[in-house]
Amino acid sequence: MKIDKNWPILDFNILGDTLETLHQWIQIVGKIRLKTMPWQNHSWHTTLYITANGFSTQSIPYQGRIFQIDFDFINHKLLIICSNKHQESMDLYPRSVASFYTELFKKLRIVGIDVEIHQAPNELESAIPFKQNEINKSYNKEAVESLWLALLKSNEAFTKFRSNFIGKTSPVHLFWGGFDLALTRFSGKEAPLHTGNTPNMPKKVMQEAYSHEVSSVGFWPGSKAFPRPAFYAYCYPTPKAFSAQTARPKQAYYDNDMDEFFLNYEDVQKSDNPEKMVSDFLESTYKAAAVSGNWDRANLEHHP
Repeated sequence: MKIDKNWPILDFNILGDTLETLHQWIQIVGKIRLKTMPWQNHSWHTTLYITANGFSTQSIPYQGRIFQIDFDFINHKLLIICSNKHQESMDLYPRSVASFYTELFKKLRIVGIDVEIHQAPNELESAIPFKQNEINKSYNKEAVESLWLALLKSNEAFTKFRSNFIGKTSPVHLFWGGFDLALTRFSGKEAPLHTGNTPNMPKKVMQEAYSHEVSSVGFWPGSKAFPRPAFYAYCYPTPKAFSAQTARPKQAYYDNDMDEFFLNYEDVQKSDNPEKMVSDFLESTYKAAAVSGNWDRANLEHHP
């Protein structure tokens, strides 16, 4: 695998089937973290993180030990690493969700990790139990590598953006429910009760996630219903004036159905300065949320 400094091309026609399979796999691993980690506000205990070779649960305390599960997209393996020096691995290749699930839990039992997870995926219209899913079984190595590199680039941009906010802010983390890399800033004020619905997601989880005013940005690799990887930005609650604010760069647009700003990944990838393009989008859409929502910016921002 050759890694360069350029933003990779993401062709959804090539990526789509692999993305659906990988989405199920990361849900399984994310649910393991969900069941073994102490609860944190806004479900931050459930997320995955971008690493130098893929995705990781990072460290999970477990019965006097620590373990973690890593997706290695350079060598195309899943690694289970324990602090007692026990390590197991399994290959990533075109295999069904059921096959992936069965081998993973066999490996967990070998290293002494005993955990049970909710069998159906979240935030997906089709919720076939993992053990029974023989439909999703695509794994294109080149497509996975390109997706990981795009997320790695996005992770760097989000991390830089996170640095000039001194109010409450989330980590830069990968939510396995929607398969999006996200960063959230908080105004510090409580929000009205969230009444929206997400497929196969308990309402109380969504209400706790949006218990306080937020401005969120993220990168989403798309879906077959929306086959365009894109950066997004939204706020909750959404002031009427939010959509009327100016977002940069000029390719950014507001989707009235979604109540979000979007910037297509393809526009970023083809630009002469992708990093500036993403930075402008993050800064301008946060400003749109903060201005329209009357945030106390003087006490929330830090510009050294």
